[in-house]
Amino acid sequence: MSVVQDGKVIRLEGYCRVEEAEILTALLQRSPGSTLDLARCDGLHAAVVQAILAFCPPLSGNPADPFLRDWLIPAMAGERQH
Repeated sequence: MSVVQDGKVIRLEGYCRVEEAEILTALLQRSPGSTLDLARCDGLHAAVVQAILAFCPPLSGNPADPFLRDWLIPAMAGERQH
């Protein structure tokens, strides 16, 4: 499983496929205010990105994947500033 909850932290690990979007959505609904840790994330399906954008959880961790780290996460963080 690539979505793991540990208290108020939800970790995304490995490549998060479309199936994980439903799991992530349920966790974010049940635990508002949880932080999303992306340090071990290798990739995100667009459905997972949509769930993140819909709930706007605080993000933590710097993934090793350059696209996630340098482009996607800053773009998601920028959406929150509007």
